[in-house]
Amino acid sequence: MTVAPVCVFAFRRPEHTRRTLNALAASPLADQTPLTVFVDGPRNQDDVDPVRQVVDIAKAQTGFASVNVLARRENAGLATSIQDGVSRMMCDHGRAIVVEDDIVTSPAFLSYMNAALDRYADTPDVWHVAGYNEPIAANRDRRGATFWRFMSCWGWASWADRWSHFERDPEELISHFTDADIQRFNLDGAQDFWGQVLANQRGDIRTWAVFWYATIFRNNGLCLSPHFSYAENIGFDGSGTHGFKIDAFSQESLNQDMTPPLPDLIAEDAVALERLRGYYTYRPNRLQRLKRKWGRLVGRLT
Repeated sequence: MTVAPVCVFAFRRPEHTRRTLNALAASPLADQTPLTVFVDGPRNQDDVDPVRQVVDIAKAQTGFASVNVLARRENAGLATSIQDGVSRMMCDHGRAIVVEDDIVTSPAFLSYMNAALDRYADTPDVWHVAGYNEPIAANRDRRGATFWRFMSCWGWASWADRWSHFERDPEELISHFTDADIQRFNLDGAQDFWGQVLANQRGDIRTWAVFWYATIFRNNGLCLSPHFSYAENIGFDGSGTHGFKIDAFSQESLNQDMTPPLPDLIAEDAVALERLRGYYTYRPNRLQRLKRKWGRLVGRLT
């Protein structure tokens, strides 16, 4: 197995960063894994101390083959930080595993990611490996993974030859996407991902993930998602930039399968996609409304 480097993107949440790094360090592959932590610079004086704490925590982290901390003096924002940082990692290493500072992972996360990166490295139709999946696995085998168009950025990985196509250009997308493209992009109307593109074009938000999804989509790429999540988002506790608190994203447990079966058929799983569409479309509860609101305001793919 080729052990891919991990890059963590952090900002002003020291305890979240500590939990994220410690979870990664609990992997049996951590001592073979080079770690790079990208820390965005403070926006204002209030950010100076928490950003300094994040840098100190990252520099003190142990358990990895190496630790490199790259801290900006000025604030670039998450979209720029990730675009620049991932591009640098891909250029240097050819592949990378990407985690933000509010993602806690299973000890099996790195094993799953590296196995998938090796397995599909020479399969050009596969563009993205996700560590998270929506909680729809209860209706199917909890082992294994699925191919579909849907992209989750809560712990993910890719290869340099695929990431090289990444573009963050809302005007260009708007000029080329047809109504049929938008319908498919929105999972046949189950979610409003296209609204995030429009919000970026208006300047209401500045995000990156929806453009990576759009890049994959335009190239007819596939994303691999585990049936049962290896990652959990702990950032919906009111500590983020927009201050929202949502309790419904926590996972009761995380996937501990070090050697999951990976699909041989390189094609979108129509049954799984329909189940995902149903999850988004037919859950008329508070969680779904909050997730849609969060997506509109912040543009995070969930």
